[in-house]
Amino acid sequence: MAVEQSQAMAHIGSHEEPRGPSEFQLAIRELKRRPPAIMGLIILTIVITFAIIPGAFSPLDPVDQDLTRYTKPPGFTDTTGRVYHLGTDQQGRDILSRIIWGSRISLIVGVTTVIISGLIGITIGIVAGYFGGWVDTIISRIVDTALAVPFILLAISLVAILGPSLQNIILVIALRTWIVYARVVRGEVLSLKENEFVVGAKAAGCSTIRILFFYLFPNVISTTIVIATLYLGRMIIIESALSFLGLGVPPPTPTWGGMLADGRSFLDTAWWIALFPGIVLMLTVLSVNLLGDWLRDVLDPRMKRIAE
Repeated sequence: MAVEQSQAMAHIGSHEEPRGPSEFQLAIRELKRRPPAIMGLIILTIVITFAIIPGAFSPLDPVDQDLTRYTKPPGFTDTTGRVYHLGTDQQGRDILSRIIWGSRISLIVGVTTVIISGLIGITIGIVAGYFGGWVDTIISRIVDTALAVPFILLAISLVAILGPSLQNIILVIALRTWIVYARVVRGEVLSLKENEFVVGAKAAGCSTIRILFFYLFPNVISTTIVIATLYLGRMIIIESALSFLGLGVPPPTPTWGGMLADGRSFLDTAWWIALFPGIVLMLTVLSVNLLGDWLRDVLDPRMKRIAE
């Protein structure tokens, strides 16, 4: 009798309800529904690969000059049989090689500024939202003051004072874009700190640092990831704009914005100098924005679709 009961219990246990799809499976399912996001992922993967190992794909040295190759059109073949698939610029440098190496600068600036500004903005936003009172008032006035100054004017002024370099570009952009994270995180923390899990943590005697970084931070990280993804494309554009104005990474280091600046004087005679870097810049920013839209729908509970 005991054996029959145990077999019956085992039979009942074998008919447990199947688990639903995991968060990762739902994200992949959502990605498969979005061909533009898949295209963006492919493009961004290629750009990241170029940025990590540009020497493996670059056919020539990006700073190698030869005036005998002055503004040669795409497909030009020199006396040695070497083909310049995207042509050369006014100094005889290979356009394709410079685009590949320029991806490194754009992604370094974009990713680094997003990380630095995100850490600063999240920390300040959590502190302002949790403590409130005069702390929130001071931080809010600082944010309002920073927003009153046009970003491009601030960037040009600071770079002109500090000098154009990769480190200064990252510093200037990061010191301005933390505001976006701080404002969003502050608003979320204002509502989160009234929830039961925060009130319970206070009643249990948890320290303020523990509440901030072990209870509040995990609940705002998904929102900040979406902001970071959407702002990555903007950071790349800002770096290109400063390079275009001559305030970015100094030459001869190749940058997409610098290549656009070099080609603006040759639009009627050597259009390829500016066209191909502009196309690559446009596709990179577009791919980041497409992936950002996908991440927003995946990470924002209000926008998640019900799995079929």
